[in-house]
Amino acid sequence: MTNAFLHGTVHEARDDLQAAVRSDPAILALWEKLTPLGRNEFICWVDDARQAATRQRRIERTCDELREGKKRPCCWAGCIHRTDKAPGRWQQAVLIDKHKKTR
Repeated sequence: MTNAFLHGTVHEARDDLQAAVRSDPAILALWEKLTPLGRNEFICWVDDARQAATRQRRIERTCDELREGKKRPCCWAGCIHRTDKAPGRWQQAVLIDKHKKTR
């Protein structure tokens, strides 16, 4: 058995997310069954949080959603950092919305 933590296609999970996933063998097993793209979506969603409290809630929700059998974060437009495909219409709307808020 290896101690290597499985990451996403674009993103690597930071220590706090890794610790939460590793804290429960059942959650770790579910994490390891996800595709690299599925793991990537969860990591991107957690990393997108602007505040530490939001990040912590998303980490907890990641564990809950894995227990529920979800393969991707609920209500997430998807990782905009992937270079293997163009952003979808929903992702483009999110990008445009974020761009307006930063002005």
